[in-house]
Amino acid sequence: MDFKQFLKSFKNRTGYDFCDYSDNSISRRLEKICEGTGLTFEQMLDKSLIDTTFRNKVIDEITVNTTELFRDPATWISLYKTLYQQLPKSPNITFWHIGCSRGLEVYSNLILMHQMGLFDKCRVIGTDINPRVLDIARQGEYAYKFNLYFKDNFDEVMKGCGLNAKFEDYFDIDEHNDTMKIKSFMTERPSFIIQNLVQDKIPFAYKVDVVFFRNVMIYFNEKLQNKIMASVCTKMYDGAALILGRQESLTSLMSTRFTKMGQFYQKKA
Repeated sequence: MDFKQFLKSFKNRTGYDFCDYSDNSISRRLEKICEGTGLTFEQMLDKSLIDTTFRNKVIDEITVNTTELFRDPATWISLYKTLYQQLPKSPNITFWHIGCSRGLEVYSNLILMHQMGLFDKCRVIGTDINPRVLDIARQGEYAYKFNLYFKDNFDEVMKGCGLNAKFEDYFDIDEHNDTMKIKSFMTERPSFIIQNLVQDKIPFAYKVDVVFFRNVMIYFNEKLQNKIMASVCTKMYDGAALILGRQESLTSLMSTRFTKMGQFYQKKA
C-alpha cells in the first residue's frame, strides 16, 4: 500500500478525505508518522480504525496545526493601515477564519478590533477540521514560556499600528503554572465550529466581510483549491476581503474573481 492507497482507504473508512491534498506535502507527513511509529501504511490504517486517539494523531499530523499570535507582524500592520481603515460601517462586521487551529489568529484580529472600538460590532467565526484544536481555541489558554515570542509579536504590531495596548490587557499570565490565558471577554466573542473543507457544507448561512485563509491552501492541489475557493466565494459579499498567507496566491481560474490589494484580495462585484 502506498500513501495514495492509504488516503483512499482512510477516506472510505473514516470519512476524512485528504485525497486532493498536495502530494509532496502529505506524503512527507505520512512518512514521518510511519517512521515515528514504526508502522506500515496498512498497519497505520488498521490502528486508525480501532484507536480513536491514534486516528486523531494522524489527522493532527496531516492538517498541520501551526498558529501563533500576530503571526507575521508586518502583515497585520499592513492590514491595520489599509483594509481595517476601510471596514464597512454597518452594525455588524463578519470575519471568517478558515483553518483557525488553536484560535490565535482569531484573537489577534479581535485585539485589533478592540483597539479600534469595533469589538462589539464583530461577528467572528473560526472553523477547523480538528475538534481538539477547536477546544483549545475556545479555552484560549496556552503555554507561557514556550510562547514568550507572542509578546514580541504583540509589541511589534502595537508599535507599528501606533497603538498603546499592553499584552496584559488581553492575557492573564500565570508564570507559576506556565500559562497565558486570553481574558474571558475575548473568548466569549468568537464562535468556533468544526468544518471539513473538502466535504462539509459551510456551517453558517450569512455572508462575510473578511475571510482569513492563511497558510492552508498550500496543502491542497489546484483542483481542490478551485473547488474550495468557489465555495468560499459564495459566502463573501461583493467587495469582501480575502487574506492568504504570504507564500500563497490564487489559482489562475480564481484570480479572475478578485483584485489584488497589497496584502489582501478584494472580491469583484
